[in-house]
Amino acid sequence: MTIRPLFDHLLVERDEAPQQTKSGLFIPSTSSEKPPQGTVKAVGRGQLKDNGELRPLQVNEGDVVVFGKYDGTEITVDGDKFLILKEENILGIIEN
Repeated sequence: MTIRPLFDHLLVERDEAPQQTKSGLFIPSTSSEKPPQGTVKAVGRGQLKDNGELRPLQVNEGDVVVFGKYDGTEITVDGDKFLILKEENILGIIEN
């Protein structure tokens, strides 16, 4: 099964929470927080403006993005967990 986001929505695969601290201590899965960043797997066609035109999105497939801690809707597709976010929930794009 595949999912194609509509309009200004994005499908994001959240990064895994670190299993170990930099000093080598292991973090129990019950106490680790989900990181507020991930990789964009699919994007919609654009934001629908009032006049009916589509404004292209600033975010592209493959971008690593940062989003709000409580933003998005979690979904599961073929056993994989994803978030569906609106482009306005993206706080920034991580560039290398």
